[in-house]
Amino acid sequence: MSSDSSRLLGAQHPGYGTLRPDMDLAHMEVTGYQRRTWRVLLCHAGSVLSAGLLLLLFHWKPSLEVQAKCEPCALGQADWVIIRDRFGQCFTTRVLTEMLGEASSPWSSLEQLPRAQQDRRSSVAITVPDEDESRDTVQLHDKDEQKSILRYYLFQGMRYVWLERQQAFCRVSVLDEGWTCAELHLSRAGLHQQEHSARRKIYGPNLIEVPVKSYARLLVEEVLNPFYMFQVLSMVLWVCDAYYYYAACIFLISTFSLGLSLYETRKQSTTLRNMARMSVGVQVRRPGGEELVVSSAELVPGDCIRLPAAGALLPCDVALLTGECMVNESLLTGESVPVMKTPLPVSGQAGSTTYCPEEHRRHTLFCGTQLIQAKAYADSEVLAVVTRTGFCTAKGDLISSILYPKPVSFKFYKDAVKFVLFLAILGPCGTDHHPRPGSGHCHRATGTTGRHDRGHHLRPEPAEETGNLLHQPSPDQPVREDPPGVLRQDRHADPGGAGRVGCGTPGAAALPAHGAQASLPPLWSPALRPGHVPRRVTAAGTAHRGPCGPQNAGIHRLAPGDDGGGGGGAPGLPAVRDEGLGCGETSARGRAAPGQVPPDFSQMLRHYTSDGFRVLALAYKALGSVATFEEALQLPRDSVESGLNFLGFLVMKNVLKPESAPVIQLLRSANIRPVMVTGDNMLTALNVARGCCMVEPRERVIFVTASPPGHDKPATLKFVLAEHSQGEEQPEGLQQRDSSSIPAQHCHLALNGKSFQVVCEHFSDLLPRILLRATVFARMLPEQKTQLVSSLQELNYCVGMCGDGANDCGALRAADVGISLSEAEASVASPFTSRVATIECVPRVIREGRCSLVTSFGVFKYMALYSLVQFVSVLLLYTINTNLSDFQFLFFDLVITTTVAVLMGRTGPAPALGLQRPQGALISGLVLGSLLLQTALLIAVQVLSYFITVSQSWYVPLNSTVTAPQNLPNYENTVLFCISGFQYLILAVAMSKGYPFREPLYTNVLFLLVLVLLFGLMVWLTLYPLGFPKSLLKLQPIEDFNFKLLLLGIAALNFFAAFVLETALDHGLLGCFRRLRRKKASKKLFKRLEKELSQQQPAWPPLDQPLFATPRMSLAVR
Repeated sequence: MSSDSSRLLGAQHPGYGTLRPDMDLAHMEVTGYQRRTWRVLLCHAGSVLSAGLLLLLFHWKPSLEVQAKCEPCALGQADWVIIRDRFGQCFTTRVLTEMLGEASSPWSSLEQLPRAQQDRRSSVAITVPDEDESRDTVQLHDKDEQKSILRYYLFQGMRYVWLERQQAFCRVSVLDEGWTCAELHLSRAGLHQQEHSARRKIYGPNLIEVPVKSYARLLVEEVLNPFYMFQVLSMVLWVCDAYYYYAACIFLISTFSLGLSLYETRKQSTTLRNMARMSVGVQVRRPGGEELVVSSAELVPGDCIRLPAAGALLPCDVALLTGECMVNESLLTGESVPVMKTPLPVSGQAGSTTYCPEEHRRHTLFCGTQLIQAKAYADSEVLAVVTRTGFCTAKGDLISSILYPKPVSFKFYKDAVKFVLFLAILGPCGTDHHPRPGSGHCHRATGTTGRHDRGHHLRPEPAEETGNLLHQPSPDQPVREDPPGVLRQDRHADPGGAGRVGCGTPGAAALPAHGAQASLPPLWSPALRPGHVPRRVTAAGTAHRGPCGPQNAGIHRLAPGDDGGGGGGAPGLPAVRDEGLGCGETSARGRAAPGQVPPDFSQMLRHYTSDGFRVLALAYKALGSVATFEEALQLPRDSVESGLNFLGFLVMKNVLKPESAPVIQLLRSANIRPVMVTGDNMLTALNVARGCCMVEPRERVIFVTASPPGHDKPATLKFVLAEHSQGEEQPEGLQQRDSSSIPAQHCHLALNGKSFQVVCEHFSDLLPRILLRATVFARMLPEQKTQLVSSLQELNYCVGMCGDGANDCGALRAADVGISLSEAEASVASPFTSRVATIECVPRVIREGRCSLVTSFGVFKYMALYSLVQFVSVLLLYTINTNLSDFQFLFFDLVITTTVAVLMGRTGPAPALGLQRPQGALISGLVLGSLLLQTALLIAVQVLSYFITVSQSWYVPLNSTVTAPQNLPNYENTVLFCISGFQYLILAVAMSKGYPFREPLYTNVLFLLVLVLLFGLMVWLTLYPLGFPKSLLKLQPIEDFNFKLLLLGIAALNFFAAFVLETALDHGLLGCFRRLRRKKASKKLFKRLEKELSQQQPAWPPLDQPLFATPRMSLAVR
């Protein structure tokens, strides 16, 4: 592939703040279709003949409409495209065209970028690229050989343009990839107006438009939803059957629900649009030194803008060309810590490197971040070049991840659909008797209401729900947290902020992580004054004091890879400058010369890091030949950061939060495995893990060290006991230790980000075993955290993460459950946001999840059994040519069932987090066994009541020559009404189980009060049905009081039997039968692997034995 094509379609670099790296073309399948008139006419005819049903089908399945009206064709001639993403979802979009201008115009293609403007001396640049340097063009159909046509489509806010030479639609952002830093500096002159207009057509407006649909459109889309279509058909059927009262009630309820849904949907869309919309005035340079104030919506990549000194909100991604800026990037990182931005390098090796927003993030200002201050030096202004606009920016990625999240597939919903299909098959059994339609709406409406009410309890005081968690996703759930800010307090000017700790359910892996790459506070910060330094802090070298004193020095920038967030194994130092204040000397801080490093450097470093301190090494040297700071910025880094004079250590520490250790102990006691993922030094992370009881004193730690392959040796992997390691390499001459002496269950693996990357690439066969035993992951980059979450999920773990939002957005979104401890805008990356920055919310979210799962199962079983109760009653009555009256149906459907189902979900979670886990599948032996046994019981009770009634001496048969309601009231109807009414309430109590996942039933005071009132009402209707209720419900008076007491006795017996059945099932009745069968292997991969490791001899891992990568291991991950 040529250099040009690699620049257009090369490997995508992950953008800073990108939350959705999966939205690459490599993960999408695009198929082209061309519209045919005869197909369109046939579809219109079919719509008319089917009375609009075909249009309804096309609305539900837009891809079918495209396939019906169009025929497949090459992408180059496509009018429509069908896009299938990596999750199997299908989308359709139309291919749009736009004239770019004359084909001979230099602005008719996409390639007018800085390199083509090197010799530009006027406002118009005429360039003819060489053959080898020719770039792709959007030109496709030159029908008159004069016009250049842009072909593109819009998908999820992103614009994809057609590149003729590549024969593919590519994201528009690829057109500006591959330019070097030095080439971007050539953009200072700005774009000509003609070139700007052409680029505006290609890139579109610089807006992040969130679609807000009108109420009319929302109404149509909601009404055409399959659920509401079912409601409409049901109401029509009820009206045809003269069931006007219930049809009217359902119409009112549906209307209210629909209106509320429309209001909430539009409100959320409007809020997100207001958050994303931004249009400000920007000063743009044009050739000749002219500066114009234009709307930010008109910016295109390549525009040179002037940044205001007073600060502003950035409307696009820009690369800084001159001056320096202080930026608040809390939108991306969750931390409101000022970040210093410096100009792109213009010369030397750094200037010839390809610009990438991720690799050059300290030179890039991202859209949506707040520019606090812009400061110029030699130049009179601060200039930047626009690199990305619209949805291609960092903020665009964030908004896109909210608008188009990863689809969540709940097994609960799938199982519920299967059960509803079973009921649909069961329904025709009673159609021969023409029973009244069941209360389908109550099934859906009351069940949904119950779950939504339960969702109220998913917003506890410490954890605020920003998404929707119906239930705990899986019994095997690891949760990820962040140690320095999550587990530790912010003390003594900690530069890193926080880390992550993991917690989950039994067998789950949880991950803590701390953010390491953060900007440091000034050295004159009160937190770093002598009175605030920890007592154990001592200098390992001679402190440097310039003429102005140390109080005038400030940390200027921290390069990637420097030890800004914890103690390092080498003295990687940030560059520091004096602010002047009368001082004429310019100095720098960098890496000290070997001779300047004290001999006890490593010993002191290990001493502080193993005690949990975070260590920075400081050094300096005078730059006598440099007159200005602007000149110092242009010096090669290698020359500046060499031959330095070592100053000493800057030692800081985050005190462990008092809540951390008890929470970790609680999670471990509940068989929830915590895992720490941090950007800190290994020894610092290990100290935190021991301090918060993630690693017990009696448990040993094994370091996993992996080295990448060299020129003459393969990749190596080694397991070393922590007490025999220096945190880096094992000392020479260490005696071999028998690995069998270390029980696998009492050891923890610890590895850093580099080793983790080597293991993923070259030891993929061993990766699952390492993940099964690893507890501490240190020096992990943000993308490695996300990769770790995905790797654990591949082992069938259900992974949760708790993080402070700093560099955790990707991992928070990748996890099954994400909890952010930051209330900044970055909290949108996780479903839950805690109001209190501690991990105390983690056990509560797990308890709430378990409670929600049990509540959902209970409401579902109740609604299913309610349908079966009514189904059995109607069948029995139709066998004798009668039925329930309209008001009897209405009494059951609304007064009893709806009220009970709504209030069932108000029971709170159990106060304690126990070992036992709730049932995770709706279609399981426990749930189906409960439904079958309860169904058999209710059938037996109703049949028994019927035969007891007809055997009474006073019984008078009904008039079977006429049908209901003409033969009402009668004895059969009255008895079944009373018995089935009690059964609805009995089932509500039986399905409202408390222990061990919910609070006892009596704590739900409103639900208990309603149950007492309804039980009292049913007793009164059974014993003394008098006056208006008796005539309204069409109840037959029964004079035999003993028979009425017998009915109450049957109801009491039903209550006792139903309660005993549920209790027996809860205490393992089905488990006893399951033990009689041969035990099957677990479906969970990590459980099978755990069993395999526990049986392996000798014990794994092998200590101090180097393992070498084989080609099979390396290729397995590729």
